[in-house]
Amino acid sequence: MQKHTEYAPIRTILIPFIHEGPGLHALEAARHMDAEIVLVGVVVVPQEQSLSMGAVAARSLRRYLRHYGKDAKITAKSQIIVSYEPWNELSALLQKEKPDLLLLEWDSHLTALGVTAQDVLARPPCNVALVRGKLPNKPKNVLVPLRGGPHADLALRVGLGLHPNGVTALHLGRPDDPEAGSDAPFKGLERVLKQMPEVQKQFAVTDDPAHLILESAKQADVIVLGTTSQPVTSSVSLGPFADRILSEAPGAVIAVKSGRPLPPTSYDESAGVQAISILVDKWFAENTFHADEFKQLGELLEMKNQQGLAISLALPALNEEQTVGKVIRMMKKELMEKIPLLDEIVLLDSNSTDRTREIAEQEGVPVYIHQQLLERLGARSGKGEALWKSLLVTRGDIIVWIDTDIVNIDPRFVYGIIGPLLLNPQVQFVKGFYRRPLKVGEKMQVGGGGRVTELTARPLLNLFYPELSGVVQPLSGEYAGRREALEQAVFFSGYGVETGLLIDVYERYGLNAIAQVDLLERIHHNQHLEALSKMSFAIIQTVIRKLESRLGRAVLEDVNKSMKLIRHNAKGYFLDVEEIAERARPPMIELKEYLERNR
Repeated sequence: MQKHTEYAPIRTILIPFIHEGPGLHALEAARHMDAEIVLVGVVVVPQEQSLSMGAVAARSLRRYLRHYGKDAKITAKSQIIVSYEPWNELSALLQKEKPDLLLLEWDSHLTALGVTAQDVLARPPCNVALVRGKLPNKPKNVLVPLRGGPHADLALRVGLGLHPNGVTALHLGRPDDPEAGSDAPFKGLERVLKQMPEVQKQFAVTDDPAHLILESAKQADVIVLGTTSQPVTSSVSLGPFADRILSEAPGAVIAVKSGRPLPPTSYDESAGVQAISILVDKWFAENTFHADEFKQLGELLEMKNQQGLAISLALPALNEEQTVGKVIRMMKKELMEKIPLLDEIVLLDSNSTDRTREIAEQEGVPVYIHQQLLERLGARSGKGEALWKSLLVTRGDIIVWIDTDIVNIDPRFVYGIIGPLLLNPQVQFVKGFYRRPLKVGEKMQVGGGGRVTELTARPLLNLFYPELSGVVQPLSGEYAGRREALEQAVFFSGYGVETGLLIDVYERYGLNAIAQVDLLERIHHNQHLEALSKMSFAIIQTVIRKLESRLGRAVLEDVNKSMKLIRHNAKGYFLDVEEIAERARPPMIELKEYLERNR
């Protein structure tokens, strides 16, 4: 039995939305078709600027796309493409998403994307449609000139998508055709058209097809025209025939070209300093968010519920009686009672000697002394130990940690770092960053905080993990991650925990699994210089330990784990030796207690 070709409808249409550029007219055209519309934000950065300069534009574009994403038929991609020449990345995305149609505005999209019509049409990454002009609200007559060939099928599919019962298929024959209407390219298409009574068929013989189409177009609202990749006369030219239709047709014109597969493209992350710089700048622009992007808590809650996720807030604490109560009260009121974004709050205490635990219990949250958890493994001091053990006593799919010494506590410290995880399933780990004023006496120095970050952590990352050099504050105490990523991570018990987790997530999931959020300003109790020196020593150990796994051999010996501190008294200077051994805990997923609790 002979099989007949069936015309599958256009089900998905992808449209690049360019920052301060085209996209809106293409969206209006796509709305006429009964298809899912996928919007992809694109920020084009001038070559003379750093890609990181695109961060503000990316933030603005995300807000714009989220507005359109409220439409049930529109999906706004959370990941913004920031690039000097975004066409290659867009092509790679098209290969991954496999939409039925890429819809572009002629010629503004070509100019904005920095490509020629020849670039797009010679080897299209998928089916492509270029729309010129504005379509009427309800197209009544769609003209589809057909001469057979690979693009005829697509032209008819697009025409039927615009108006299933208002399509005129105009078959153009050649004067030298001895059997008009039976030319080989059209025969297969003709068999299909015979099964489609809703399509009006017309046949005409002409040696000037462009003129005939333009005459027929006087009674049409839209022309859907197949194109070829013939030589062009300018960067936006589609060839003499299509150019004439595009320039002279009285109504809207959609020019289509069938696609063919392209090999996937990717960035070479080891191509030297320039490649790393571009990679990091690009990551910074695409994965840096602002807390204000997520202040509509109702939208966050809706995303959380749609994904069926539970969220836990774990609070590490050591002698924070002055601030811990306010932190708990605010988060319970704003993020549990008003908007149930959080499913639980727990306190992980490091054996405080003040009223920290008593205050937390009075506020109604579970309190754990982390040294009393998993006692068979031995008790260790350190914030990292508390964070690691918080995996054992929480149940959320997303775990959020914030410090309990924040003086200017605000819900944004929590919802800001939750936002990217709900917005983009690729993101596994989110770091907060902020301005950190330093209090000296009774005066506040703006930007004076973060001394260990700038003098130790970021220089080390730039040296050994340059892909992470765009992380503004790798040591910030406000961060969140997906349980499935955190339970597989190694946790350092002390000050090295933040650096270790950052490197671990990068090595396991890649750079795009990490995001960061501007949380504005954070005021807390600054530590004295000796404490900062110990912190730096622990962080250096952590980075070296991570390098050991990369190098496959040990670098540090036990003698390297003690630090000689310089002290001074009335008799003069002397040395005091203190052990600061930054030890690691295994992935929580390997512990039987954790597996039994989860089961």
